[in-house]
Amino acid sequence: MSNYEFLEKKAKTLRKYIVEMITEAGSGHPGGSLSAADIVSVLYFKEMRLDPQQPKWPDRDRFVLSKGHAAPVLYAALAEKGFFPVEQLKTLRKLNSPLQGHPDVKHVPGVEMSTGSLGQGLSAANGMALAGKLDKASWRVHVLLGDGEIQEGQIWEAAMAAAHYKLDNLVAFLDHNGLQIDGAVSNIMSVEPVADKWRAFGWHVIEIDGHNYQQIIAALDEAKGVKGKPTMIIAETVKGKGVSFMENEVGWHGNAPKPEELDQALSELE
Repeated sequence: MSNYEFLEKKAKTLRKYIVEMITEAGSGHPGGSLSAADIVSVLYFKEMRLDPQQPKWPDRDRFVLSKGHAAPVLYAALAEKGFFPVEQLKTLRKLNSPLQGHPDVKHVPGVEMSTGSLGQGLSAANGMALAGKLDKASWRVHVLLGDGEIQEGQIWEAAMAAAHYKLDNLVAFLDHNGLQIDGAVSNIMSVEPVADKWRAFGWHVIEIDGHNYQQIIAALDEAKGVKGKPTMIIAETVKGKGVSFMENEVGWHGNAPKPEELDQALSELE
């Protein structure tokens, strides 16, 4: 099995977990979780140095899910990586479960920050990256943003700060699927020309297909060679990727599949 096939298989597993746990919970955010599954697969099963037996290992790479409503894709990756049992995924959003609707740093091993108030994750990732710089550490920080999320002003304050402090150990992914809870990003509050904006804020910008493993890996490799500035990887993605009736449908931003819809989704993911 090639590296790409291995990562694709992992992403397919993550997608199965996502639709299963959200169906079981009866609520959740499948669209943006599915769109990010390929990026998360590369990060957790190829790129990042992690030890599930030592979630707080000092030399680990860090990942911040700034768009915290996509928690199912993070939980799926953490479970598949071995941070907690896969069986626990079925407790998503249930009373007394650590797997809340948004990630909880206090109760879920492997979660680096409690996120969900949109716009805050990049600031936190900046702080981690700055700490790494001050400590002369070799670990790197990755953060995943939503394209609706970057309508938040705090994102751009954090973008300025990251460039000012030359955080070249920081890599941000923009999950650019074009849809947010109320409709098309372009209709709600356009973020274009998004690549030009990040460049203007002092970032190294790479534009990729967010479902192409070769391009994701190449972008991460390129980012490692960038000195003196943070990297933004703008990943063109499909909301609901992998489940035909969810793809590019804004209604699946925050709705749970019914059991019969789950059966169709799982058959497609097989």
